[in-house]
Amino acid sequence: MGEPYQETRLYFGTERPGGRDPVAEQEFMRFLDREITPAFPEGLTLQDGHGQWQRDGKVIRETSYEVVLLYPEKEADERGARIERIRQAYEDQYQQDSVGRSDDKVTAEF
Repeated sequence: MGEPYQETRLYFGTERPGGRDPVAEQEFMRFLDREITPAFPEGLTLQDGHGQWQRDGKVIRETSYEVVLLYPEKEADERGARIERIRQAYEDQYQQDSVGRSDDKVTAEF
């Protein structure tokens, strides 16, 4: 009943430093098409989010995007390298401090 898979969730914030405009939805969709989809052509799930974090005692709220990736556990090392390239590209292109990542082992069947 199902195969061993890895589930990775990536959390992309949209606020930029220095009072610049946040990453717009169209910009994020271009990033998704250019960077994420080619690395995971078999599919992914995109969810809108509302993130928050604290800096100097002030709560910062921002629009965010959650990308859910599922891939066979036996491919975790190679897929992990792809994921790290995606995270770095977003941080560099949109002046982000970080892109959150969580990983879980799951059972999936398609």
